[in-house]
Amino acid sequence: METFFSFLAKRVDDCSSLLCVGLDPHPSDLPTPTAEAARIFCLRLIKATAPYAAAFKPNAAFFELYGPEGWTALKDVIAAVQEESDRLGSMIPVILDAKRGDIASTAEAYAQSAFEHLSVHAITLSPYLGKDSIDPFLAYKEKGVFLLCKTSNPGAADLQDLPVTVGAQQVVPLHVHIAQLAQTWNTGNNIGLVVGANQPEALARVRLAASSLWFLVPGVGTQGGDLETALRSGLREDGKGMLINVSRGISRAENPAKAAAEMRDAIINIQYGLKR
Repeated sequence: METFFSFLAKRVDDCSSLLCVGLDPHPSDLPTPTAEAARIFCLRLIKATAPYAAAFKPNAAFFELYGPEGWTALKDVIAAVQEESDRLGSMIPVILDAKRGDIASTAEAYAQSAFEHLSVHAITLSPYLGKDSIDPFLAYKEKGVFLLCKTSNPGAADLQDLPVTVGAQQVVPLHVHIAQLAQTWNTGNNIGLVVGANQPEALARVRLAASSLWFLVPGVGTQGGDLETALRSGLREDGKGMLINVSRGISRAENPAKAAAEMRDAIINIQYGLKR
């Protein structure tokens, strides 16, 4: 059976890209703060960047703030990715950035909402309630999850860098322990990690702890992450294993299609240089 990450790998090969286009319709970027304006913003971005996108990542918060109309707009955005996939002849996965995390019974409802009603292919989750809070999502064998591991926000170190004792003697930062757990839990090839690009030392540590997993990597550009440094720190030995998420650097560009193509090409050039 095909899993999310085998499906993602096909798309990466089809478009020669590790670019994930973030769909974040900030109200300040819209002509009016409405669900319809958010929908139009994202539809234009999808159409412009689909040829260069290995994945799209809509942020649930920027739709939920508009209530039921926002939820409808989000469904339309997800459907638009499917339409572009059909047009291109290559399925582009949709990763819902929702950062869910709750007890198992509630997680079952969140999983059903994301995977059955919204029909997304993957979702971001908080791992801090333990594996039983993740299992309801993993029960959807063909879907994927990205666990928050070392995030790109300034306050990430408050918890994610805390030293924890693993086993009898090993002391590691909490984000490394999360990576180790994810590597162990990934028996169905459907777990990845969220790791920020703006802390390359941590990115390298997480790659060492989770050598085979895919990383969803925010933080390039606006948040200060350097693309080449991030790729050097986080790529797997096969030159894959990372989705570089870019949101405002593309959506606020004068020509989003050109910005996406340039980012895709920059990633390819760095990959090529690292192989030499």
